[in-house]
Amino acid sequence: MKVILGVDPGLAETGYGFIAVDRNRFRHLDHGVICTPAGDSSGSRLHQLYRRLEELLNQYRPQQAGIESLYFARNVSSAIPVAQARGVVLLLLHSHGIVTGEYPPQAIKQAIVGQGRAEKHQVQDLVRVLLGLTEPPRPDHAADALAAAICHYHSGEVAAHISSARRGV
Repeated sequence: MKVILGVDPGLAETGYGFIAVDRNRFRHLDHGVICTPAGDSSGSRLHQLYRRLEELLNQYRPQQAGIESLYFARNVSSAIPVAQARGVVLLLLHSHGIVTGEYPPQAIKQAIVGQGRAEKHQVQDLVRVLLGLTEPPRPDHAADALAAAICHYHSGEVAAHISSARRGV
């Protein structure tokens, strides 16, 4: 059984989702959001994110992770805190020896729905179906994190098949 973490990074809210995969069958383990108080300094907020995510890594012990890459919108100033949070997450994953893939939002939507411009509710509903949940996962950042974990699994399987084909296995 393989445990995979998905992360939708942000300074105010970082979504996380843990799934287990056994013989191409998904099982939901946990999901949620790590929130940091807006009144705290950036350093304090990043440290809170680091500590809470490390607790989760120690609890679930994932072997792999998928993280949403930075999406450059019109507001560059809002991208900076997201980039800082991504850096903390990537550092933590690396320090734990977790194999990590980075995926743009369109690639995650493509992996889940089959359409890179899918609506958020479509992604949430298919994540619900794939993980056998009774309700779509909430909040949005946690649903996005679960989608990143599923995307990572599918991307790894495709890469493994391509590698095997190149080796003639």
